[in-house]
Formats: sequence, C-alpha cells, structure tokens
Amino acid sequence: MLRGRDRQRVAVDALISRARVGCGGVLVLRGEAGSGKTALLNAVRDSYDALLCLDVLALDDDLLRLARDVTGTRAALLIASEGEPRGLPSVTLDPLDRSTSLRVLHDLVPGVPATLAVDLADLACGNPLALVELAESLTPAQLGGTAPPPEVLPANSSLRIRWRARFDALSRRARHVVALAAVDEELDAEALAALDLDAVVEAGSLLDPRRLVRSVLRAEVPLELRREAHAELAAILPPGPRRTWHEAVTSQDTALAEVLTAHAERARRCGDFATAARDHDRAAQLTADPEVKARRLLNAASDHWSHGAPHRSRAVLRTAVRLTDNPELTALTDLLAGGIELGEGLPDVAADRLVRAAKSLAGTRRSLAVAALGFAGEAANIAGDQRRHAEAAEFAREILRDDESPATRLTLDHLIGMSATFAGRHDEALPVLREVVELAGQVPGPQARIWASQAAYVLGDAARAHEMATSAVTSARECGLIALVPWALVYRALSALLLDQHDAALTAATEGVHAATAIGQHNAVVDHLTILALLAALRGDADSALERIGTATEHITQRGLIRPGTLRAWAFACVDLTRDRPADALGRLRLHSGHVGIKVMAAPHVVEAAVACGEPSTGDRALRRYEKWAGATGSAARLALSHRCHALLAHGTADEHFEEAIRLHRASGTAMELAKTELLYGNRLRRGRKPKVAREHLRDAMRIFQSYQADHWVTRARAELRAAGEPTGAPLPRSELTPQQAQIARLVAEGATNREIAAQLFLSHRTVEHHLRNIFARLGVRSRVELTRRLG
Repeated sequence: MLRGRDRQRVAVDALISRARVGCGGVLVLRGEAGSGKTALLNAVRDSYDALLCLDVLALDDDLLRLARDVTGTRAALLIASEGEPRGLPSVTLDPLDRSTSLRVLHDLVPGVPATLAVDLADLACGNPLALVELAESLTPAQLGGTAPPPEVLPANSSLRIRWRARFDALSRRARHVVALAAVDEELDAEALAALDLDAVVEAGSLLDPRRLVRSVLRAEVPLELRREAHAELAAILPPGPRRTWHEAVTSQDTALAEVLTAHAERARRCGDFATAARDHDRAAQLTADPEVKARRLLNAASDHWSHGAPHRSRAVLRTAVRLTDNPELTALTDLLAGGIELGEGLPDVAADRLVRAAKSLAGTRRSLAVAALGFAGEAANIAGDQRRHAEAAEFAREILRDDESPATRLTLDHLIGMSATFAGRHDEALPVLREVVELAGQVPGPQARIWASQAAYVLGDAARAHEMATSAVTSARECGLIALVPWALVYRALSALLLDQHDAALTAATEGVHAATAIGQHNAVVDHLTILALLAALRGDADSALERIGTATEHITQRGLIRPGTLRAWAFACVDLTRDRPADALGRLRLHSGHVGIKVMAAPHVVEAAVACGEPSTGDRALRRYEKWAGATGSAARLALSHRCHALLAHGTADEHFEEAIRLHRASGTAMELAKTELLYGNRLRRGRKPKVAREHLRDAMRIFQSYQADHWVTRARAELRAAGEPTGAPLPRSELTPQQAQIARLVAEGATNREIAAQLFLSHRTVEHHLRNIFARLGVRSRVELTRRLG
C-alpha cells in the first residue's frame, strides 16, 4: 500500500484517463532519492497497456522529444526523476508527514513500540525508503526496548551507500564544505556559500540540513576532515558558544565545558531552550566525570523537552540514565521521562513516575517536586484515574505549608481542588479552586495560567477560563516553552465551547492539533481531535464528527486515554441523538466507564436520550450529579441546562423550567444551547396545542441555528415550524459561511487541493467535497476560480 501519495496518484490517474480518450501526454514524478517514485511507477505500470514508465536521474533531449510524440495520442508517458522537469507537467513527491510515517512503520513492523516508531519517523524525515531500511535494520533488543533505537541509517542502506558514493566523488574543496556542515548543524548552504560558492554548488543536496542526511555525513566523513573543519570554524566564527565548542574539540580542552554550561544557563534564562539544549549537550560531551556528565545531560534533556523536542529529550535521557545511580539524578530522570510519557505515551505510567519523582525530590528540590505533582495530576486526569489523582493530591496535602510561595500554593491547591471535584466534594473544592484563579495574577509564566484556566472552567467562569488559557498560549510562546502550547490550547478550546463561541473553539482545537503534531505530543493531538469531534456533533455535522472520532480511536485505545475517550463517547452520543437513535446515545453515555468530570458535563445529553427512550429514572440520576456541580458553581450556562433537563423530565411545571432556562441562556450568552432549548420547548408547546407560542420559540431557534450554519438543526426547526402551522418555504436571512467552511474556502483560495484540505482539517476527501458544494451554493459561485476571486 502506498501511504501519503493520494495527490500524486490522482494526477497519474488523470493522465491515464486523458490517454484513453486520445488526449495522452506526459507527467514527471519529481522527488529525492527514496521518495517513492519507483514504487508509484510499479503500482500503476500495469494499469494501462499504452502507459510507458521510465525511471531516470535527469531528463535529456531524447525524453523531451518522446514527450512531444505522445502528446495528443492514446499513449501516456510517466517519468520518475530527481532532476528538473524542463517545462513538462510534473508533480512532486514531498516527504511524508509524521502520522503517515508512523502508519508506514506499523505496516512494515506490526506491533512496533510507539516510542520506537516515533524515533524512527523522526530520523527518517519523511523519506519512505529510509523508513523501510530502518525498519529492516531493527534488532530484537531494539524492538524489546533494551537497546537504543538507530541514530543513523544502517551501513548497508542503499540510501547511505548512495550518499557515501556521492561524497567520495566530490573534489577536495567540496568534501571540506560537507565536513563543515557535518560538524556544525547551524551551517546552512547560504553560510557555506560565503566561504566557497563553487564547492557548495558541487556538494548540492549533500548539504541538506535534515537529520537524516546530516547523521549519515557525520558517520561517513573521515576523522581527519572533521578535525580540519572544527579547526577552521574555531578560527573564523565570532566569539560565543559555537566558537567555544569548536575550540574545545580542536584543543581537547575539557575546561571549556564550564564555559559552555554558563552559555547554556544564560540561554535558558532568555527562553532560548534550543540553544540551551545544544550547549548543555556539548558541555556533557566534554565532561569525564560520570555524575557531572549525567547532570549536564539531564539539563540538555530538560531544555529539549521545553523547546518541544521530546524525542531528542528521550534520546539524551537514555544516555544519562546509564551514567549514575545518584538518587536525586534518578528522580530528575523520572520527572523528565514522566513529562515525555504524559505527552506521547501511557498517562498512567507517567503518573506513577511523576509521583515517584515528587516523593524523591520533596526533601531536596521542593519546587521540582511540586512541579512533578502537578504533572502527575494531569496525567491521572487524562487517564481518568481517580485513585492515582487522589494519591497525588494526598501527597500535596502532606507537604503543603502555611508559608508557601504563591507559585507553589497555586499548584498544590489546584491538585487538591481538582481531586475534590472528581470525588464530588464541590463545597470543599470550589474555595480552593477560586484561590487558584486569584493566585494566578501573582505568578508569572504559562503553567500558572493553565492551572488557573482549568480551575476557572470547573468553577463555571468560562470567560475567565478563556482569558487565562489565551494568556497561557501567548506566555508559552514568548517564554520559549513550546511544550506547553498544545496543552494551553485544550483549555482555550473547551472554555470557548462553554462560552458557545464555536468558531473560537474550532480555531483553538485545529491549531492545537497542528501544534501538538509538530512536537510529537500525540496525546494532546487526540485531546484536540475529540474536541473537534464534539464541536461537529453539537452542530449536527455527523460526518465530520465520525471522521475525527475514527482518527482518534486507535490512539485512545492503545494508550488508555480515558479523558479524550469520554469526550469521544459524548460526541458519538450527540451524533446518535441527531440521527434519532436515543437508545444508542444512552448506551454510550451510561455504559462508558470513563472520566467522571466529562461524564457529569455530558449529563444534559444523558437526560435527553433517557427521556426519548422512556427511561426517566436514568435521566434523574444523571441530573442529580450534574445539578450538584452546576448549583455549587453558580454558572448561568450550566444552570440553564439544569432547568432544561428538569423541563424534559417534567419535574414540577415544565413551562417554568423552560422559561428559566431560556432566561439563563440569554444571561450567559450561550446562543446555540438557547436555540436547542427553544426547539425542545417549541416541540412541547406544539404538542400541548399552543401553536402560536410554539412558533415564536421555533422562529428564534431557527434564526440562531442558521447563524451557526447548523444545517441539521435548521432542518429540525423548519420541520417543527411546519408542524406548528407556519409555511417555511422561504429561507430566513443567514450569514455566509460557518467557521469550518471559511477555513476550507481560505485553503482553496491558497491553492490547496481537496485532499490537502482534508489532511489539514482532519476530514475525508468526500466530506471536503460536500462542504465545498455547500460553500459554492451559499456564495453563489460555480468554481474554485470564482471562489478565489470572491475571497480575494
């Protein structure tokens, strides 16, 4: 199976289709060595008798003449080449993205450990042949996790042999330029061209800055050439850490390790964690003492993690852990490894390691112990594990002092308050969480704002939660703490959803998926995908919801991600309700032994499904838990839903509950939920033979649904209006595009294909086509060209 080559396959199929009707021509498949050009040729070679497939290094005049000869005939010419297309139609085979690379590895090695697959994908840089050769080189020890993963392509790799041969064929000057690039990652072709332009031109693609190529060059460039390169850079670079490093290698002066450490600490204070990681790592390479070396490696690993490079952090940790059995360094290793596991591994394992680190560090490195506890709580939260969360909270109570600094108290209070919330002890939890929100104003940095955003969300203060989450995103980027950005975006998306700001929630969650994917935080990717699924389901867009659920499901199951798993169940139930399958919806929400907090939040949909199934007692039980939380927080948005549930269950006078729900929806500004309440109320009034009053509520509902472009709900409201005696043939005024349609339209205007849009927005190709047809209809355009002009 060819992964990640849909766009190229479409172009090839179009060429063959044109040839079948006598309009043949040529298509050049461009790509680097190993990009899959030959595999694509082989896949289509037998699809058409008059298809000629050629694999060449570069196009010559004979091929250009052949291309002219087949144009306009029933023949088709497909050429795979690394060279320029020389004016012929072409399509490029770009590197595979990370998710596709991981799927390729799982095809090649079923059951490959997740962290090993991520390491291999990181090294291969999207090159399909590199993925194949790395997979074939794996040893039983590497597959079993007792040996480190490969750091370079195997010696018998065809790609490595090819690059080695190219290097050997270079002139002495060009080999020297390649050696310079091999010993200093920050030297790009432009910087090298200032030293020797002709040599740079000759070296060509061997100066590719990607890890795949640089790692091979570091292994293949002879030691003498590397020494010469270090010496030249020590002489020509300006004073600073890069020059110090090359001086140290040239002179073998290990005392310069202290200088590099000082540079690293300075970079860390400035938020330049990438530079800090580099210099801590280089200082460690110059260090002989195992314990000092391990400490410097741990600093480098911490900086890599902060910068959003967990895979590099994990590789450095593997070296550090073998150097010392010092208890404090072991605990620091647990802290970092737990943080990495929290982002991309098993959250229950992360929670255990982080609690262990906190207990080991509490007596010597208290601030780090507190940080470990905070992360342990988040790991237990993702795992939906109340026992582990309670264990972390209990230790937080044990170490809490009366004279804590605001930063320490905020973290410990957050953990204690959230634990009480999960246990349903809201009277105990809410005062503590209010203090967390207040303390956030005294504590700098993004982490405090993330905790405060979560606390404000639980308190029902959606505006404050959104403000804090937005501030956390900004602060994390300004401080260089890229690892925290996807996490902050989770609470920005959730708080926007609570505010009924679906466009803001959609933007935050989409941004969160891309940010988390870029830095390998796969658990955060799943969080954001399930939020996107829930958003689509609440709007009645079942197809988009189900596609996003499908994308997330495998990761939820493999890694025990209970929090996003419960969001998935909630989204699934909303889809079932839109499709008039309340029994299925109730089964998903009632039987899912998931995250207690998310289950409480989903209670209004449990009630709706239970009433439709004729099981009001099930709805009563769900409502009691929800009402206890909503009443304690005093949130108008949540109290509105509580009254709606009472109305559906016919507790007391249903009309009074509906009217109070509508009042509270308006007070909280939650328009989408207001529309759903008015739709339900209108249905009740119509069945109670009050059509005039029913129509008033149903018109309001329909206008709101149209403003959200919630087509499913518009259809439901229109049907209710017809049943209430009002003709609804003429559509009401509405805004032009939904947030998702606006995203699709913008991408079309930028030249993206439907498949590229689908990949970026986590939808299927068919769903994008469906949305695009609706966009054309709404804007009154007939083509992508007209749409681009309209938006321009």
